This record gives sequence, structure tokens and C-alpha cells, in this order.
Amino acid sequence: MPKTGLTYADAGVDIGAASRAVDLLRAVAKSASRPEVLGGIGGFSGLFALDVCRYREPVLVSGTDGVGTKLKIAMLMDRHDTVGIDLVAMCANDIVTCGAEPLFFLDYLAVGRLVPEKVAAIVSGVAQGCREAGCALIGGETAEMPGFYGPEEYDLAGFVVGVVEKSRIVDGSRIAPGDSLLGLSSAGLHSNGYSLARKALLEVAGYQVDTYCPELGRTIGEEMLTPTRIYVKTILGLRQKFDLKGIAHITGGGLTENVPRILPAGVDALIKRSSWPVPPVFGLIQKIGRVEEEEMFRTFNMGLGMILAVSADQADDCLAWLRNKGEKAYLVGKVVPGGQKVKYA
Repeated sequence: MPKTGLTYADAGVDIGAASRAVDLLRAVAKSASRPEVLGGIGGFSGLFALDVCRYREPVLVSGTDGVGTKLKIAMLMDRHDTVGIDLVAMCANDIVTCGAEPLFFLDYLAVGRLVPEKVAAIVSGVAQGCREAGCALIGGETAEMPGFYGPEEYDLAGFVVGVVEKSRIVDGSRIAPGDSLLGLSSAGLHSNGYSLARKALLEVAGYQVDTYCPELGRTIGEEMLTPTRIYVKTILGLRQKFDLKGIAHITGGGLTENVPRILPAGVDALIKRSSWPVPPVFGLIQKIGRVEEEEMFRTFNMGLGMILAVSADQADDCLAWLRNKGEKAYLVGKVVPGGQKVKYA
């Protein structure tokens, strides 16, 4: 019998493709699980049995974020298996700043046209990020939205839940003058400042994503698509050995705006600019865009993905522990009396 009216497919939504995508995602999600997960992908909700016996006063910690306009680079390169790592990193790195262990993660993917293999590639990156962060990919949502997004366009959002013992929450309140500030290296741009980076590199300079750049030793696209580092296991391991007074994730707003978020009243962070190597991509953006240094430090991470505040008498041992684990870590400054700001020297 010929159809007599419009179908969902006529409107651009392919329910069959969505079902095929779910089938592909089951195996992906299974690769990023934990024993506490009950059930699997495909239900209306995700179930996680918290082992409360491990804690005296467990506090649940949540976070949410996206990848931002870095997704434009993935679309230009037609490579989609790494942005999911960025998604997990932006969420998990945020909650570990208070000492929380990430437990489970959910993703939201909105697409203009649902291609099951493309969705599977995106979520495979999410699963990899979850494995690196030690959390379970417990569920998610994929929405096909023709007419809202272009056929090749998509957006990503993520949600993480973690747990920390109440007495072990890291909140920066004990940071005091004389404390040391340690920096953990970034992998480059991570997932922040991409509107300015794209403006400088792709518009002002006129580079294409496949343009080889000698200063970078690779193409522009390869540099810009490098995944955000996930610091969870490093930080959770470090705080088992040392007293971390404060942890700042250096995201949008750079060092200038993020470090003050952990400072108590009455102190400043004095950061020495020459104390760590700045990846060449930042110098390239600054040169091409003639960007003021102050703007660079309040937009990008400038080579430091995390800042840790520790007592001065623990700084050397912390650095030794980090470097022994293969981490590129630096003594980048100290805490001084002030008014909850970053000063540079």
C-alpha cells in the first residue's frame, strides 16, 4: 500500500539509523565500565550502585561541559574519534579539582544527520576518555535534529558524577602565603580559546587544516585536534602521598581567571612566566594575531593544564613523584599576601 502521509524519515529523522547506532554503541560503552554499573546501554536510565561502605561521609560531585568550537576542526578534518576524549577531560578534570574520583559519565550528542559509524567514532573517543579517567560510560543521548544543524554538523555535551570523602574535599581554603604552586603540562590548546585560535590561524594566516607548519612540526589540524589531557589518575595518586591544598583546572579564562578560583581571601598567586616551556602553538597564535600577552594568559592555558598548591616543604617531593610517573611538572610560582589575583613575574 503506498504511503499517504509524511513520515519521520521525510522530515529528515532516520529512526532505523538511530537503532543501528545504539547497536554499535553497546560494545563501545562496555569497554568503559566499572563493577558498580547495573545493566547496559539502551534503557531509559543508567544505574550505578555506590559502594557506601568505602566512605564515612560520601559527597557526590557533579560537572558538565562541552568541547566548544574545537568541533569545527574535527568537522574540517572529518576526524571524529578524539573529541570525545576532550569532552570527558573537560568534565573529569573539573571535578578532580576538589579531590573527587569520577564514577560515571553520560554524553549528549546532537547531529544534523545521523550516520551510525560517525556516531560510533565520536562515542569511541568518549569511551577512551572514560577509561583514562577511570569512570564508566553509563549512558547517553543522541538526537537527530535536521534543519537545526547542518547535515555534517554536531554538538557534544557531557555530564560526570564523582565522589569524595567529605573530610577530604580540596577547596583551597588552607592555601597560605609561602605555599608553592606547581604546574602540570598541557598538550597544547586543549579545548579552550578556539574561537581566537581559529581566527588567527585559519582566517588571518589563511592556513588550512592540512597546512604543514614547521614551527609545530605537524599540520595545523593535527595540532588543533590534539586531545585535552586527563589528569585524574595523576592527581588522585598524588593526593594519596601529599597534602594538596588547592587544584585549579586551567580552562577558558587561562591562568589569569582560573587560579583565583581556588585562592582564599588575603592571598595572591605570583607566577613566574619563564618557569615552564610554552608550547609553540601559543607563540604562533600570538605572532599571527598580534595578541597582547595579557590577552594570551587570560584566554589560553599557555602550556599548563593544572595548577597545584602545596606547602613549600612538600614541593620538591611532589615534583619528584610526578616526574617519576612521567609527568612534566614545574615549580611555577608561590602564594603571597594579596587580594585573590594572579600576578606575573
